[in-house]
Amino acid sequence: MKTTMTLKTSLALVLMSAMALVAAAHDSERPDVGSNMLYAPLVYDNYKSTPAASAMASEKANQLYALDAGDEWLQEAMDDAARTRQLRQRVMIKNPQLVAYNANRLPEAPPEGVITADPRQGLLTVAPAQVSIEEVAPETPPAPPVHNWLHVFNASLQFTQAYISGNWYQGGENNLALLGSINWNCNLNQDVHHNWLFNNALSYKLGVATTHGDSIRKYLINEDNFLFTSQLGYKAVKNWYYSAMLQFTTQFLNNYKTNTRTMTAAFLSPAELNIGLGMTYNLKKADDRIFTLAIAPISYNLKYCRNITDIDPVRFGIDAGHHSKSTVGSNFEAKLLWRFNPSVMLTSRVYMFTNYEYVQGDWENTLDFNIGKYLTTQLYTHLRFDRSRPRDNDWNYWQFKEIISLGVIYRFATVN
Repeated sequence: MKTTMTLKTSLALVLMSAMALVAAAHDSERPDVGSNMLYAPLVYDNYKSTPAASAMASEKANQLYALDAGDEWLQEAMDDAARTRQLRQRVMIKNPQLVAYNANRLPEAPPEGVITADPRQGLLTVAPAQVSIEEVAPETPPAPPVHNWLHVFNASLQFTQAYISGNWYQGGENNLALLGSINWNCNLNQDVHHNWLFNNALSYKLGVATTHGDSIRKYLINEDNFLFTSQLGYKAVKNWYYSAMLQFTTQFLNNYKTNTRTMTAAFLSPAELNIGLGMTYNLKKADDRIFTLAIAPISYNLKYCRNITDIDPVRFGIDAGHHSKSTVGSNFEAKLLWRFNPSVMLTSRVYMFTNYEYVQGDWENTLDFNIGKYLTTQLYTHLRFDRSRPRDNDWNYWQFKEIISLGVIYRFATVN
């Protein structure tokens, strides 16, 4: 029995060597021992599929991945490789004692190193390779751009319905009209300048309406209001700032009483300037709620009427025959912006000035309903109290204006 096993083993090795020589002679006269699998030690790693299954898989692969050019050379190489794998597999199955290693129990490869020869002692020394890693400094990302100013601009053109009390200080009457408005805000970026507060706001509203009850003019100006406000402050504690405040308001166009040539308002008639020193409280929660309260115990107020020939300055709290009137007192202003959702926003402003003899105040509210990106509906109310002007029989010292409008609006924001 032992003689028979040895004979089979010898025949298998002879057959493997013959196959290797034939395969090598097919390409060259001298076999390439280093690149032929038949000369490698037998190492068992897995069991390949049967020849029938391999043939079916090969045929299916050839159908799926057919080359445009001739593939005889590829098919021949694949057949040679398959025959070599099958021969090695049969030898290992029939002669397991010839398998040098199992793939799972192969010895670990020696570590990489540098071989040094010592001719005098006839020794070779293997030392670990010295790997030098060049330290590269991490790339510093570019600093983000610094934006010192935040700009917000919006312009709208709306059709309006307005109710105006008979004693409104700028005149006017109930009407349907076309209202245009421009608003611009330029504020110092507090994320960059933490200790400073510098907010500037400019707005202008112009309303033009046809008038059926006026036989002299075909249209009237029912809204003409220019307003500029500015606040400059330095941080005192938490949300409080030492601040200086400025407010200027006037109108540009002439306005007349219905069916008369009596002028009720004109450019710089009236105009009002207020400058105050005090404290400002500024609270911002995200971008949907912003509240500002400015208190100025020391405040200078100037009322001015450029045209006292056609307009009675007493209507604006100025003594008869005088262009201006200056007083010193106190004022405060509170502003609220509340964005309930991307489509609904409320802005409210309360302003009051007193020289301790009379009180003058304004309360303005604007409720915006955005319909899509460019359409908007707006409800605007303005309640005014002014004891510096003559008392009205119906409204006493109160004045009121209300506007409902529907139109188009355009907004954009920039930074620099």
